[in-house]
Amino acid sequence: MVLVLSLCAAALLLALAGLFAFGVRRRLLQRSGGTFDCNMRWNAPAPPSYADDSQLDEPAQGAGQGQGHAHGDGKGWAYGIARYNGDQIEWFRVFSYAPRPRRFLERNLIEVLQRRQPEGEEELALLSDAVILACSLHGTRVELAMSEDALTGFLAWLEAAPPGQRVNVA
Repeated sequence: MVLVLSLCAAALLLALAGLFAFGVRRRLLQRSGGTFDCNMRWNAPAPPSYADDSQLDEPAQGAGQGQGHAHGDGKGWAYGIARYNGDQIEWFRVFSYAPRPRRFLERNLIEVLQRRQPEGEEELALLSDAVILACSLHGTRVELAMSEDALTGFLAWLEAAPPGQRVNVA
């Protein structure tokens, strides 16, 4: 009985230590300021209006082959924290112990494609006040979900590029 209680107490302490480490990591990321909650879907599928006509006539032959998911299914989103750092945004996964960013978004390479509200199961997968911003980065379609306030700051940061930098904000 003592052994079982000892193992349960050790497991509980280990779980609490893990949660504490998540909190400490988040505080360290936010310490320098300029952070905001930002969910990301990397290599997101283009909506049907962006697809060419030949793909619209064919049945969904690529389904299940890693070509992404349709709008509204809520799959592929990763919770994260974004931090402004000069001319780039560093994006960190929330559920990670890694001290380094998972992705870097460079200001002069971001092209804003569209802004939309979450659809279907995305409403359940994202935060309640999220707005989705579809962007192109190095030819890769990236969707960012953030609050309206964070979106305003993000678009202002994009538009505040130094003179001579190409910025495309839709």
